[in-house]
Amino acid sequence: MATSKTDKVPALGKRKRMPPQAQKKQPGIEYKLNPQPEYIRAGYIGSGKLFDKIAIISGGDSGIGRAIAVHFAREGAHVAIIYLREHKDARETRDLVLAEGRDCILFAGDIGQSAFCKKVINSIKKEYGKIDILVNNAAEQHYSKHFKTLSDAQIEKTFRTNIFSMFYMTRAALQYMPKGGAIINTTSVTAYRGSPHLMDYASTKGAIVSFTRALSGNLIKKGIRVNGVAPGPIWTPLIPATFPAEKVAKFGEDQPMDRPGQPSEVAPCYVFLASDDASYMTGQILHPNGGEIIGG
Repeated sequence: MATSKTDKVPALGKRKRMPPQAQKKQPGIEYKLNPQPEYIRAGYIGSGKLFDKIAIISGGDSGIGRAIAVHFAREGAHVAIIYLREHKDARETRDLVLAEGRDCILFAGDIGQSAFCKKVINSIKKEYGKIDILVNNAAEQHYSKHFKTLSDAQIEKTFRTNIFSMFYMTRAALQYMPKGGAIINTTSVTAYRGSPHLMDYASTKGAIVSFTRALSGNLIKKGIRVNGVAPGPIWTPLIPATFPAEKVAKFGEDQPMDRPGQPSEVAPCYVFLASDDASYMTGQILHPNGGEIIGG
């Protein structure tokens, strides 16, 4: 598919330092970000890699999720987006998918609740008859200077959103996934190097790596591949919704590439893992992180 007018977004690498900014609620609002993230690079041409596939993306309203949705649509997939309450962002992402000539349906709710996940999956099955691709992407993170300040409620909520949801979504979706299906889980560079101020978040991301590897072995005989992506610092609404404004201004400067990444630089990893190009890969993690060398 050809590029469209919706591709007109800030060029990569033009701004190394972000303006100081903060948002009060997780997971953040994309339309309030300055500058706006790049969700697909100008000149990205789809080649039908995912033609008529049915894809589900949790956290698909903004950030990396939005970029995945638009890339999948440009590659020919129909997309179901699950998000918490960011209705304006979700509608904007739906419009971007529709502009690519693909279907898009929205579901708002808490993926940390098993019943909601089951209801959404059943609705998507009723609408499309199958599920080819499941992207477990939604997450939350909370900045904490001291370990002792982590409350029971925060720890449980972070685990529910970030890892419990993957069990809930995957368990519900598997009954409708045919041979050749793909599951892609979003982990993080923090799973490998930790994060002293995101302790519960980093812990969930480590769990996601193990979940990905274990599930891949469990499903390999069913012909369903399970892989993951571990982004480094990417410019999304979650950043000003997590960190103090002064830290946001320096976000990503400590990476070898000296800048944060854009969602458009991460989403092609998901296209690759969802497509037949990755037919000989399962249980693996890709690392779009600006040059940080990590083990595992």
